[in-house]
Amino acid sequence: MSSTDMNEYMPEKLVKALSNPLFPALDSLLRAGRHVSGEDMDNHTFLSDFEPELAQFYQRYNTELVRAPEGFFYLRPRSTSLLNRSVLSELDMLVGKVLCFLYLSPERLAHEGIFTHQELYEELLTLVDEKKLMRLVTFRAGGSDLDREKLFEKVRTSLRKLRRMGMLVVLGESEKFRITEAVFRFGADVRVGDDMQEAQLRLIRDGEAVVPGRDAHEATEDTDEASADETSSETLTGFEGEA
Repeated sequence: MSSTDMNEYMPEKLVKALSNPLFPALDSLLRAGRHVSGEDMDNHTFLSDFEPELAQFYQRYNTELVRAPEGFFYLRPRSTSLLNRSVLSELDMLVGKVLCFLYLSPERLAHEGIFTHQELYEELLTLVDEKKLMRLVTFRAGGSDLDREKLFEKVRTSLRKLRRMGMLVVLGESEKFRITEAVFRFGADVRVGDDMQEAQLRLIRDGEAVVPGRDAHEATEDTDEASADETSSETLTGFEGEA
């Protein structure tokens, strides 16, 4: 379709947005569940400049282009969305909640916003009953050293998935990462209140960090992890309780 034909059916500014060389790759990222924060300057500026027009564009797919109070963008599918969607596992959601807790913590300032996989894992064990975590991996409350090693690998897998979603930025080849404001997708209930970190801690310990009704076996199967590593550009990630 020529640009002349497009102008007959679309507003001029929407045609300009869709014709921008940034759009194809950005569209693929958004459909894959990516959250675009200010750190991704070019894409974030593009979305800010064309937000009304692109919101109209994605409405055609029964999907919302959302700009969160913290400023990051993401696509939120409705129940009738024409785009495919996947749901995060219980462990993915729990790791995301802990990342949000760390984002709100004084330690983030003390460490210049940088954490390691090991620090995240240790915080997870501090905040969540180990028996609950082991059930996500072994389907039993007890755990051997081998089970704990498997849990750590599962946590690393969750971190890789959340990285692809724009929740954290990996620093070089190390296991260090910086958390982005997009983790507030996991903390919508703590945006208002005198002590946001305490509210986030309550969500984690009360079990509100996980997706209710999900089958633990389905959520942790190795085959699911393999398919998650090859996320289609047509896949949106669904959250239980949208931020």
